[in-house]
Amino acid sequence: MAYQIAVGLIVGWLVVASLSFKLGFDPEGRIKNAKKLYSEYDFIVIGAGSAGAVIANRLSEVPEWSVLLLEAGGDESFTSDIPGAAKYMQRSDMDWQYQTEPQPGPSGACLALEDGRCNWPRGKVLGGSSVLNYMLYVRGNRRDYDDWAANGNVGWSYDEVLPYFTKSEDNRNPYLARSPYHGVDGYLTVQEAPFRTPLAAAFIQAGVEMGYKNRDCNGQYQTGFMIPQGTVRRGYRCSTSKAFLRPVRQRPNLDIAMHSHVHRILVNEENQAYGVLLQRKNKMYEILARKEVVLSAGAIGSPQILMLSGIGPADHLRELGLKVYADLAVGYNLQDHISGRGMVYLINSSVSMVETRYINIPAFKKFISDGDGAFTALSGTEGLAWVNTKYNDASIDYPDMQLQFIAGSVISDGGLTLRWNDGVKESVWDEYYQPIAYADSWQPIPIVLRPRSRGRIKLKSADAFDKPLIYANYFADAHDMKVMIEGMKIGLALSQTDAFQKFGSRFYDKPFPGCEHIPLWTDPYWDCFLRHYSTTLYHQAGTCKMGNSSDPGAVVDPQLRVYKISNLRVADASIMPTVVSGNTNAPTIMIGEKAADLIKESWQGKSYDYDYYE
Repeated sequence: MAYQIAVGLIVGWLVVASLSFKLGFDPEGRIKNAKKLYSEYDFIVIGAGSAGAVIANRLSEVPEWSVLLLEAGGDESFTSDIPGAAKYMQRSDMDWQYQTEPQPGPSGACLALEDGRCNWPRGKVLGGSSVLNYMLYVRGNRRDYDDWAANGNVGWSYDEVLPYFTKSEDNRNPYLARSPYHGVDGYLTVQEAPFRTPLAAAFIQAGVEMGYKNRDCNGQYQTGFMIPQGTVRRGYRCSTSKAFLRPVRQRPNLDIAMHSHVHRILVNEENQAYGVLLQRKNKMYEILARKEVVLSAGAIGSPQILMLSGIGPADHLRELGLKVYADLAVGYNLQDHISGRGMVYLINSSVSMVETRYINIPAFKKFISDGDGAFTALSGTEGLAWVNTKYNDASIDYPDMQLQFIAGSVISDGGLTLRWNDGVKESVWDEYYQPIAYADSWQPIPIVLRPRSRGRIKLKSADAFDKPLIYANYFADAHDMKVMIEGMKIGLALSQTDAFQKFGSRFYDKPFPGCEHIPLWTDPYWDCFLRHYSTTLYHQAGTCKMGNSSDPGAVVDPQLRVYKISNLRVADASIMPTVVSGNTNAPTIMIGEKAADLIKESWQGKSYDYDYYE
């Protein structure tokens, strides 16, 4: 009862705090929603997420250019600023609340989730998914980018993109700040979370026991174990809105329009993008772009808007009665880092992130007064590792498996939030998880870094308010499942190290519902387990693929210009030819930085006049 009272008081305080921002209390310079819009701008940026916020900032550095940034959602809240509250942002009005189409049958996925669908949270808010995510700052592997360049994407090698990572970065770890791989003068603050449990040290020690080094995996080498760095500042979340938009919110040449739902990009008969059609407060606007439209709506939103604009697979668009301006492979090449989320490792010590222990009034006071304590944790993520399965060449620094170490699991909040975020069926929860609710536990989430499976985004209809159809096609390539099973086994081996045995670590060995008929601990059992409870890691990518003109699957060129359409670029995770070997937020910010420079190179020195929309 004390826990429920504490949660109620904290939630009440958060509601009051969030309302106070809306009513005018503005300690951090919150962004004002533009009341008037010009009829024309030099640049229109669609989407104020991890890339769009960066692009709007950098383009508005040129005082002669006018920039309009459009965002379908609203502003951040005080709650979203709290790292430990990240899970509460999912399935809120800041989330597009996408879901995948079902993949039924023994070769399917998401089988233990409601209606056989995986929930795909995506940010509908200034800052985009950098407001919903778990704030992990991860760049991927050098070879990811070198392979992009080797496959025709000139200018995207690791050595060419590294300066864009460091340009953004305000790294506050004094050891890393001296490294050539990190920056200290950027807008985006990066540092370790102030709080962690004793299990974090155990995770690092376990990695060393298994022969891996404790290192900065964003530096020279990736293979190894690390305490994660996050996009946090003085204990609070540092979203791309906070980092890139708030400092420049008063620039006279930058308008930020929230609650602006883009219906389509306007294209003329010469296949030139010349503006956007958007809906704001039940009113439709056509706003023109003198130079370019930049689409940064994410790996789901960007292909949807392109297709609604007549840019995409011709047959699919014609089926929906849409005029085709460019027949391109929009929506194909969908990739995601599927993650094994259902396993639970129980321990005997009272040290994990059980909510009844950490969510209380004293902890909340500590957060408010000192920017410290459990509320500053990266929502329980206390360690990251990049390791090799038996299917990978361990002689090169290009691991095929990531482990995301959680100092808890789906049972840590007793089923109040995490199970709902994932969409776990009530029958599965009651049978498998409820008997151990609130027990101390941990979880090494295995992640297939370079999935071979490919999915697709399709339009449900020509209505801009209809969510698109998402075909994840998880495990469609058998290799992905083989790698995931090996990741499970590496997690089991971690549990047996001295570091974790000190806590009495053991795998919760109750047969998983739907897999009872399969011999336990065999590969077929793990196959069944993972098909039932694996989910997204929120790393969707690839649906507007970047490639050279000889690539039939390419949607944009290496300058991020949409093929067959002038004055239109795409800049977000959708342009990744292959998803990077790690979390995608930092790479998406890098894409925004590089895109801004590409645009500046094309247009520097030109300016125009414009009139107000009343």
